[in-house]
Amino acid sequence: MTNYGQYCTVARGSEILGERWTPLVVRELLCGSTHFNEIRRGLPRMSGTLLAQRLKKLEEMGVLQRVQGDSNPEYQLTPAGEELRPIILAIGHWGAKWIGSRLQANQLDAGFLMWDIRRFAQCDKFPAERRVVIHFFLNDARLRERHWWLVVSNGEIDLCREDPGHELTLVVEASVLSLTEIWTGDSDPDREQEARRLIVRGSERGCRELWGWLGRSVFAASRARD
Repeated sequence: MTNYGQYCTVARGSEILGERWTPLVVRELLCGSTHFNEIRRGLPRMSGTLLAQRLKKLEEMGVLQRVQGDSNPEYQLTPAGEELRPIILAIGHWGAKWIGSRLQANQLDAGFLMWDIRRFAQCDKFPAERRVVIHFFLNDARLRERHWWLVVSNGEIDLCREDPGHELTLVVEASVLSLTEIWTGDSDPDREQEARRLIVRGSERGCRELWGWLGRSVFAASRARD
């Protein structure tokens, strides 16, 4: 762990939270992930070994606690960890406002994007009377990350890497960049559709209500305005 050699609590707090990946591990916990594999799913480029190290350090510092769940251990934030929520959110809102859409190619991640969409989708906005299946085709993603299925049924949301075999409600085709910019609020679905960078096919109701169902990133409202 970094040691700045200062008594200042900014320095001492940064010694814990300033380590590489640590703020993102806390972000995943604040977003509701409790199991190791859930946390790792939100951090696909972080090695499992390093994640285990960071979780252990956060446990030692009293930010989280490890408890035994029904089958696997669960990680739960302590009151000290919960108090980081406004700090992590403030960093995200600052980044959305002042950094915005200046995305580099190596910052685009189809897997993380789809996981983020899945966990923040507006479950209560989907039709309650029937199953909704949305097939996302990310046409420029790596071959094994091009196809995703979002399945919403009985108040539960699932994200599939393989075709679940259900009747499709919608097909959404886009580049990873286009869908990311829509999700983060840096672009508008209508604009992307007019430019043919986004294509939505399926039921009339689904095409009309898609973005109301999915919502946007929690930081979308903070992006810088011209």
